[in-house]
Amino acid sequence: MTACHATSFRDFRRSYTRLFMPTFLITDFDASHFKIEERLFADAGMRLVIAQAKTENEVIRAAAECNADGLLVQYAPVTDRVLTALPRVGICSRIGAGYDTIDPKACEKHGVWLANSPDYGVGEVATHALALALDIVRGTTFHTNDIRAGKWHYESNGKRRRATEMTLGIVGLGRIGKRMAHVSRNIFKRVVAYDPYLIDGDFPAFVERVRDLHELFAQADVVSPHVLLNDETRGMINASCFAAMKPGSYIVNTSRGAVINIPDLLAALDDGQLNSAGLDVLPTEPARPGDALTEHRRVVLTPHSAFYSVESEIELRTKAARNLITWAKTGRPDYPVVYGKRSIQL
Repeated sequence: MTACHATSFRDFRRSYTRLFMPTFLITDFDASHFKIEERLFADAGMRLVIAQAKTENEVIRAAAECNADGLLVQYAPVTDRVLTALPRVGICSRIGAGYDTIDPKACEKHGVWLANSPDYGVGEVATHALALALDIVRGTTFHTNDIRAGKWHYESNGKRRRATEMTLGIVGLGRIGKRMAHVSRNIFKRVVAYDPYLIDGDFPAFVERVRDLHELFAQADVVSPHVLLNDETRGMINASCFAAMKPGSYIVNTSRGAVINIPDLLAALDDGQLNSAGLDVLPTEPARPGDALTEHRRVVLTPHSAFYSVESEIELRTKAARNLITWAKTGRPDYPVVYGKRSIQL
């Protein structure tokens, strides 16, 4: 084959691939490699394109350039404007359980499927929340900071109460909330929960139901929310919730940062209503050095890592990718959130 013919053949194959192979775009990522996704899409005979699109314009441009049939999204915004500009896109699969950067109403409007990975890393998030709770209740990180500052005394950062005399309050009793209740029930005296969307029969026997959010805060010594971020939950934990708590209580958060009103949280910490807080998620990430929350001496932070283990990352990325592959093959993803109407456009 001459060089001219070889070039023509390569051009033909590239055009054929673009026209007839389902194409999917990874919009953005924290991952250091894509071996998992590349293997899955290659085995399925589908094309994968990788971008680092952080804005609406960048998502539109990257998806249009590769004629993407679907999007695999980490944090990129997928809005009504994005979907209007991309009539070929038939599905968005979120690398995670939450989908607050993808507009479900826009997906419904445009007939675009929305899918997620709702059941990966349940144990990791629950045990991380418990670890944060025990850290701040026992003061382990605060003791470490005191020792590094030259202080060595068991009361250097305040008096400590027995966890077995405390009540744990869980907001949202879904998969992770239930697992948190299960792993915590032998550590705390009581576990109470608030979830207006569950019937009584869905509450485990060892979890007491409270009917009002403020009643939960009034009863609990430690509060742990496990809810999605949406219009209902954004800022739901605020000054009125903290005011209902016993002075010197605790809060942890492994759900979404914007569930808690951060200025109200800081005020509650400063006036002693809250003893301390353990946060894995923030409204704006990453944490900013010098920020009042980042520097607060009564706050323990982890870098949105509650989901993570080697095993859970593999499970997450595999399920998110397979949503797209299954949709391309069968017309619907494995874990639909919004039921769409679009299919592969060949």
